Amino acid sequence: MKVIFLQDVKGQGKKGEVKEVSEGYARNFLLPKGYVQLATDGAKKTLDQINLSVQKHKDKEKADAKALAEKLAEMTIVVKAKSGEGGRLFGAITSKQIAEALESQKIVIDKRKIELGDPIRTLGVTKVPLKLHPEVKGTLNVQVVEE
Repeated sequence: MKVIFLQDVKGQGKKGEVKEVSEGYARNFLLPKGYVQLATDGAKKTLDQINLSVQKHKDKEKADAKALAEKLAEMTIVVKAKSGEGGRLFGAITSKQIAEALESQKIVIDKRKIELGDPIRTLGVTKVPLKLHPEVKGTLNVQVVEE
């Protein structure tokens, strides 16, 4: 019996897949629990429309992330910190502080998307990698100045 999975079922299929399952399994377990629906022509067309709209949404997110990456590549964020001799900071600049500095310029980026390997511990300009989308990466210039 051909069915369309409405949600993930471990060991059987993922949401949106059309698969052949045994008739008893479908009638006695999958259909009563609402995990699947029968794969009729109308249901397949509806599934295609849903997949198309989901794909459009993903493409838009990717385009927005690319535009943001280009905008951020041109920007330099200035963060003030106390420092000692030789340009060493008392403490460090973390991804949270960078996210807050971006927020003050009306750009909202989650601190987890800022891929700062080690915190910044010196004065000067540092290029910080950002992961804005699974397929889009960007860089941001962070200038640390003495307070």
